[in-house]
Amino acid sequence: MTVIDLGELRDDTAPGPAARRPRAVGRPFRSVVVLLVALVTLGAAAPPSRPAARTLAGGPGATAFVSGDRVYVVQPPDPQRGVGRQLVAYHVGVGPLRTIWRTLVPGEGAGTTVWEQDGTVLLVGRAANDSGWETIGFDARTGRVSWLQPGVAFPAGGALLMQVPEVTGRQPFRRVAVSDGRTLWSAPGTPDSLELSFGPSGEVDRLVYLPADGETAVYDPASGARLAARDLAPGDRPTRGRTLLAAGLLLVIGVDGGSVTAYDLDTLQRRWTAVLPLLGYAERCGRLLCATRLTGGMWALDPATGAVRWTGDRWTGTFGAAGGRLLVAAGEATATGTPMAVVEEATGRLVADLGVWEVVPQDEFDGRLFGIRRIRNSRQLLVELDPAGGRPVARDVLVGAIGDCRMGAKLVVCRHTNGGFALWRLP
Repeated sequence: MTVIDLGELRDDTAPGPAARRPRAVGRPFRSVVVLLVALVTLGAAAPPSRPAARTLAGGPGATAFVSGDRVYVVQPPDPQRGVGRQLVAYHVGVGPLRTIWRTLVPGEGAGTTVWEQDGTVLLVGRAANDSGWETIGFDARTGRVSWLQPGVAFPAGGALLMQVPEVTGRQPFRRVAVSDGRTLWSAPGTPDSLELSFGPSGEVDRLVYLPADGETAVYDPASGARLAARDLAPGDRPTRGRTLLAAGLLLVIGVDGGSVTAYDLDTLQRRWTAVLPLLGYAERCGRLLCATRLTGGMWALDPATGAVRWTGDRWTGTFGAAGGRLLVAAGEATATGTPMAVVEEATGRLVADLGVWEVVPQDEFDGRLFGIRRIRNSRQLLVELDPAGGRPVARDVLVGAIGDCRMGAKLVVCRHTNGGFALWRLP
């Protein structure tokens, strides 16, 4: 085992594990005319309703996740029956739904994430007595527990990066083997001094060490090799400003909250400084860098120079890019979804208002983005949100679905009216 010495780290209280990007927020958007037009257009183009291909059990506290032709359901403990928390694996083929295995799972909380990687099923969730986060590995063939470790696992180049959010002080940030949880290398640190950069596939592609003073360093998550190191603020008082990782850049927000300095993530060479007051979030959007204000609105910048290409007071985040267009959030998220629009990437010009859609969380990502909307009773309209096409493309009507949907590359699973889950195969 190799130990990578990253130096002295602070003892601040560690934050919770990395979460999904917050839903876009901004000015309320309510356009009855646009919504009605969208419903009429989609209704005419929608495929005929068809019942769910499969249904499976799942109580109120159960959660379901999709991986290929499998669905994994985390069942909460049932004290009345004397049954602990379980993970149940189903195979969805051309015939009847088949239960592959079920196994007892340590802990009591619902699974936050479940995925399959290199013959191992990985579950991240809360430990017993809600004492912290833990990751459990199961043999994908048998369901046997292979290993259990405290912390949150992130996929990274054929292995996992393990971070323990609750622990303060010098807590190793480890790369572990998927099959048995064996430590491959470790980096002493605290969760608030180490940040992860994620590539297009969702895997970690860079590990960034950000101390209060001294050298900032970038590491390769596969080998642990140091790619770059530089003191970004030599001679300054020990303090760490807020940072963001986006579009191959490390963005350091000035203490005044108005200026932002960008550094190349591979070399830590300074690229540019721009005035972006109240910057809340940044992300790659096609060939641009989209920066969202805390108060709503968005800048679109050239990531190489920091030059502002256009601004939009109405847009509050991006969901995807294709064909020279961006799918953007056009207001606050509500219980029914987020108002969306398509704009030109180069100019920010509005191409189409799409109305309100709820983005379906994806356990497997193949480049497509899907949304749902309740159309009547227990029917959900499933659409593909394609920025290049300029409007949603109807894919299915999910009969019996009442929300809480997830999907993979082949399957959609939603909470069903019978209290369990229903499955549909993507057309």
